[in-house]
Amino acid sequence: MIHDIWWSLPLTLIVFFAARRLGGWLKTPLLNPLLVSMVVIIPLLLLSGTPYAHYFQGSKVLNDLLQPAVVALAFPLYEQLHQIRARWKSIISICFIGSVVAMFTGTAVALLMGATPQIAASILPKSVTTPIAMAVGGSIGGIPAISAVCVIFVGILGAVFGHTLLNRMHISTKASRGLAMGTASHALGTARCAELDYQEGAFGSLALVICGIFTSLLAPFMFPVIMALMG
Repeated sequence: MIHDIWWSLPLTLIVFFAARRLGGWLKTPLLNPLLVSMVVIIPLLLLSGTPYAHYFQGSKVLNDLLQPAVVALAFPLYEQLHQIRARWKSIISICFIGSVVAMFTGTAVALLMGATPQIAASILPKSVTTPIAMAVGGSIGGIPAISAVCVIFVGILGAVFGHTLLNRMHISTKASRGLAMGTASHALGTARCAELDYQEGAFGSLALVICGIFTSLLAPFMFPVIMALMG
């Protein structure tokens, strides 16, 4: 077993930036840097017998940068304040409806497929950022770790296929695209928006924040209602 994991940080950075460069050359969303990093690094950890805790400790600095990275999303919002003020009613309505639909659909599908209430509660907050999802899932009787996995899965799906779907639906307005991605696939979708268009990223950040608030407030009331309707 390899305990000296000084290589975990360089490995993560090399794989991430290589995937980003390759995705830029081939112009395909399937080469999402996060997805490629998982596909490459997880087998390497398994083959080398390196526990995840050791790998995480070696690249902990990246995790510590997540909080300032999220705070940095406020700057694009500031630059779009004039548009946000002009459209705030539409933005709030879209995020409210999107949050309710995201919670209802995921939970309802899980219950229809035979999931236990605990698993369904873990899936309910799948479309918000990981810290909020874990807190919400735990507060309504779910398993925070499963909530975190669902968030990552949904985020990757949105980042990989979201813009393709929007293009197929002929949705070209930057505000609409950003709000849709931020509502459905939280930070990963927002990051993808920011890579493609600055304004899309700003509206994705806005949806990310507002949907997180709505989900936190509505989840304790939504879950019993969904359980009653599906029961």
